Amino acid sequence: METFTASRLTSGNRIFRSKISIDQLGVTLKIPGLFSGDEKTVPYSRISSVNTICPFVGYSTIIIETTGEGSINAHGFLNSEVKRMKELILSKM
Repeated sequence: METFTASRLTSGNRIFRSKISIDQLGVTLKIPGLFSGDEKTVPYSRISSVNTICPFVGYSTIIIETTGEGSINAHGFLNSEVKRMKELILSKM
């Protein structure tokens, strides 16, 4: 299992940083909060596509599209982390 944590320097991640975990079962996005948090897990069989937005300057975004469950959008990762996440997810699909 690999876990990637967003940078504190990006909006929405200043106090509680988002985390993406990629394991044998699927992809989990955790967004912690003060009194509650949000967690979304998507199995590989439900993932339809993985897109990345990697600007020349700044932090990157990963967008994981699913079949019937919406999408996972996470911002604030390094370009190399986003590429590694995409590589891991595509290899397990």
